Amino acid sequence: MNIPFILEKAVNLYAQKEAIVSGGKRFTYGEFARRAYKLANFLRSMGMKKGDCMAILHQNSHQFLEAYFSAAQLGAIINPLNFRLSPKELAFILRDSGAMILIASRRFTGSVNSLGELGVKINQVIWTGQGDETNAFEAVDYEDAIKDQAPGPAPLWEISDDDVAHLYYTSGTTGEPKGVMLTHKNVCTHALATIGELRLSDTDRWIHVAPLFHLADAWATFAVTWVGARHITIPDFDPPLVLETMQNERATITNMIPTMWNLLVNTPTVDSYDFSSLRVVLSGGAPIAPDLARNIMDTFKCDYIQTYGMTETCPFLTLSILKENLTRLSPEEQFIYKAKTGRPMIGVLLKVVKDNGDEVSHNNKEVGEIIVKGDIVTQGYWRRPEETGAAIKDGWLYTGDLAVVDREGYVNIVDRKKDMIVTGGENVYSTEVENVLYSHPAILEAAVIGVPDLRWGEAVKAVVVLREGKEATEEEIIHYCKDEIAHYKAPKSVDFISELPKTGSGKIYKKGLKERYIHSPQKMG
Repeated sequence: MNIPFILEKAVNLYAQKEAIVSGGKRFTYGEFARRAYKLANFLRSMGMKKGDCMAILHQNSHQFLEAYFSAAQLGAIINPLNFRLSPKELAFILRDSGAMILIASRRFTGSVNSLGELGVKINQVIWTGQGDETNAFEAVDYEDAIKDQAPGPAPLWEISDDDVAHLYYTSGTTGEPKGVMLTHKNVCTHALATIGELRLSDTDRWIHVAPLFHLADAWATFAVTWVGARHITIPDFDPPLVLETMQNERATITNMIPTMWNLLVNTPTVDSYDFSSLRVVLSGGAPIAPDLARNIMDTFKCDYIQTYGMTETCPFLTLSILKENLTRLSPEEQFIYKAKTGRPMIGVLLKVVKDNGDEVSHNNKEVGEIIVKGDIVTQGYWRRPEETGAAIKDGWLYTGDLAVVDREGYVNIVDRKKDMIVTGGENVYSTEVENVLYSHPAILEAAVIGVPDLRWGEAVKAVVVLREGKEATEEEIIHYCKDEIAHYKAPKSVDFISELPKTGSGKIYKKGLKERYIHSPQKMG
């Protein structure tokens, strides 16, 4: 089964049904499919074929949804780009993926211009929206490109289940981005599993608030289309706009990261909106505090599901949906399970294992690493066989997440095995930030940790030792980092100390360092 089948199924059953609400435009499934097919035919005319890579640098929009299906129609690989990355980071990804075509919103003209200056080779840029363009690459307007193309599907290449469909870049353990390969089988299996678990149907209206370049939301592109439900896109996260759109478009379901939910429930006017259409909301992409989960349920007055997953698994692995026997518990007892990481999703085999490979006891106390197996698990990392082999052993993906399991089989994550920081739903690896800090001429030693933050969940903090006779300010170091990496990865605060704590072997003792800050939540920019 492949991704083009999903759109064909939707068109056969729901051609006249409204499919997309985006930026003041509305398309039926028939209209949406014709636009996707036209884009595929244009891409084919530009020489794109099976196995080639196309990147997209774009906010949430109907064009993003069209691109997902157009690439799949050709058996090509789509590489969604995080538009919050710096030009240097984008350049690395584009070189590594070998993308030959880039679809970009004109709001990102500056980044695309910088790509040209950095020597990135792109055969064609397809611009959307209004604004300035770049002369760095051959370019065409999106609507002009598809205007005269055939509205029917391009002849399908022979697409197999194991062909790569998506390439999502995530930081490696060394900080160097690596491409997660997701196949047609991965994507389709995950879509079917979520349809079953979430009981998605053609009566649903999914609002895309989390970015479509991130799997916290991108998976819904396929599940929602498969059942003929409606897509509603929000280009940028603006709380009043999100709340107003949820009300006016009668949204029934969505998934957002905890920081988004936190801002929504704390919007002063939130109680003035009508959310009676909502049947369930999901949180994912980062851990969430039980108090926030409860606040979400109280504010939106609908069911709530916590999710956990990884880019490597399309993403969902667990959902906090109650088993039948748990629905007989009191509301307070039920909430305890709703606020947990959850139980394995359909199609997922999950174990929590100790270092010796034995499973932990299901006593909600013994801690181990989550490992998973199933048709939603990636084949591995793009052109990185060693990293693939380190992560996937005997068919099991080692997640690096530490958790406990209760007697009902519900998992609860207690920590991360490595020093990953989750800030605003984005993963930040401390090593990547430390590498930048060590390149600063005034810094002798540096350690980067995640500290509690009331807005972002975790904030990136740098603790540094300056070279003798050198000076630097907090503002200067933060600005220095922002020039080198995405702003969300840069430290939000910098502490200066005379010596970093060390272990007996001389390594920087991050655990001890973090304990100094763990009990002091901060609300920082």
